[in-house]
Amino acid sequence: MSEGISYHNKDVLFKFLSELYKDTSLDAFGLQGMPKIKQLLPSNLPKVRADEKRSDTQFLLEDGSILMVEYESNNAITENHIKYLDYAQRILDRAYREGKSINPIHIVVIYTSDVAKVGEGLNAGDVGIQSKPILLSEYNGDVILEKISDKIERGEDLTQEELMKLSILPLMHSTKPREENVRNSVELAKQIKDERQQIQVIAGILTATDKFVSDEFAAIMRRWMGMTKVGRLIAEEARKEKSRDIARRLLKKMSSEEVADVTGLDIDEVNEIEQENE
Repeated sequence: MSEGISYHNKDVLFKFLSELYKDTSLDAFGLQGMPKIKQLLPSNLPKVRADEKRSDTQFLLEDGSILMVEYESNNAITENHIKYLDYAQRILDRAYREGKSINPIHIVVIYTSDVAKVGEGLNAGDVGIQSKPILLSEYNGDVILEKISDKIERGEDLTQEELMKLSILPLMHSTKPREENVRNSVELAKQIKDERQQIQVIAGILTATDKFVSDEFAAIMRRWMGMTKVGRLIAEEARKEKSRDIARRLLKKMSSEEVADVTGLDIDEVNEIEQENE
């Protein structure tokens, strides 16, 4: 499996992913009645040890509840739900320490096409946890890819549902190898007329498949993406994010003007960062 997307690139991909999911629900995947997504939340949790994994993605919903979205390629229900229980405890801990509030948590697990049947929770007496599964083995990725491709060729705009499905299409059932589907999905996304939607969908594809491709393929994808316009935009945004991180640290001991000079950031942007730090 891939070692994963680098820290700053992952931050940037999550930023674009947040734009893709904002003001949408998961109705397209059969989860009816869940509040719409308001914004992406940081996935770094308190009390993370060096050997621990983090929650894949967290969203704040319109009603103030939190949505954890996890990606799995196995049906190790007990082991996975013990892991989610740990994530949920740390999310509750952070919310209570920061705002003295308890936010309801929803857990949605997106299972790759490797999984056909799953359980939905862990019952350990007075302690338990439940999740809502999305089985991508029930979605024909080849058919969906063809329909979206035909629509793009006709010059038609894609619906929000189609954009969301394209962003996780490589994890759906297919007659083709997963890594080929990653490449095909990214190539198709590059043909979307709206450049912002292009980046949003590609961010979704790279984020969703990060855990499920080989290191060799991940390296090939990074080199290939670096030669594309979308890849260069992501890289440029990552460089800016790195500069902003440096600015946050320097502002503790330097003036805004000095920080702007060192990082190359616009003085107005440095002032915004300073306000965020207060």
